[in-house]
Amino acid sequence: MNGARLKSALAIVLGTVAVAAISGCDAKENADLANGRQLFKSDCGVCHALKEAGTTATVGPDLDAAFAASRAAGMDNDTIEGVVADQIAEPRVTDEADPSYMPAGIVEGQDAEDVSAYVGSVAGVPGIEPPTAPGGPGGQIFANNGCTACHTLGVAQSAGNVGPNLDDVLPGQSPDQIRQDIVDPGAKIAAGFDNIMPATYGDSIPSEDLDKLINFLSTCAGIGSSGDEGDANIQFNDDGSCVAPGGGK
Repeated sequence: MNGARLKSALAIVLGTVAVAAISGCDAKENADLANGRQLFKSDCGVCHALKEAGTTATVGPDLDAAFAASRAAGMDNDTIEGVVADQIAEPRVTDEADPSYMPAGIVEGQDAEDVSAYVGSVAGVPGIEPPTAPGGPGGQIFANNGCTACHTLGVAQSAGNVGPNLDDVLPGQSPDQIRQDIVDPGAKIAAGFDNIMPATYGDSIPSEDLDKLINFLSTCAGIGSSGDEGDANIQFNDDGSCVAPGGGK
């Protein structure tokens, strides 16, 4: 997202903050924060950064940045929750071709309440650090960029099904092929899946982190699965790569 677009998006979020502060917003007493966190990671984290969820996407506004100043000025969780609920129900109007396009009602009903309450409880809170993800340095980059929300990968303990199962499709692919899949996902779309992966990762992921992510995917896919006893013996290297039990990559 370029600077002008980010400023515009943040202005809309902060403008809604002002309206919500005037009107008042009550927290949903029955909200399930754990469900809200999981839904945020699977449905929202591919576009939005939020430290507590471990997401660092830059397609949409950084929610910590959007609410930090207002929270510091005294805005409470309930009001932030109301702002988020309004944005989910009626996101800013933009062309569907815009990478920052957010569909209305991405989550609905009780799920929308859960997501709103979760974000309201953690966005912009000082001192929150991203959770440590499984899979070593490469797994952390994989999680921080929202990949776990869409893809299954055993060593990352992720079970997303929006995109292909990486344990099935990546073994045998070269690092260059994996790089193209990340930076130009529309070039080759996996059968049975829609072309919804953001085409922004080549710009949003720092080059060193992108190299580590590619090392991680090219060496870790297919060598472990959540719950395998052998997973504890996988070696995770500083360059993002994995070495399977027994020494094979």
